[in-house]
Amino acid sequence: MTTFANTVSTREAYQLLKDVALEVRTLKPVSSSDEQMVVDIDGWQVTLSTCGTALECCLRCIAPDNRQGSLDTWQRYGTNPLDLMSLWERTQLQRLVHAAFVR
Repeated sequence: MTTFANTVSTREAYQLLKDVALEVRTLKPVSSSDEQMVVDIDGWQVTLSTCGTALECCLRCIAPDNRQGSLDTWQRYGTNPLDLMSLWERTQLQRLVHAAFVR
């Protein structure tokens, strides 16, 4: 698999989301709509697609150094960062994301 220096890889985005699920990193709400939530995770900006209360996929991830990864980039390799998460990790992430927007 080829990774470009200016791209956030699927694995990088997954590790970031996993760290939130494990509560190693914290997230802050940025904005939300009916189908998307944008969160800040230690300077990373992550856009998540939602369907009701469920997280569907990670649409975009922007690193503090301006590297970006998106669903279009990741789909070339057939992997969405949320698909790499265990059921427990994904449930935890979903709970934490929704809790951040309720406050």
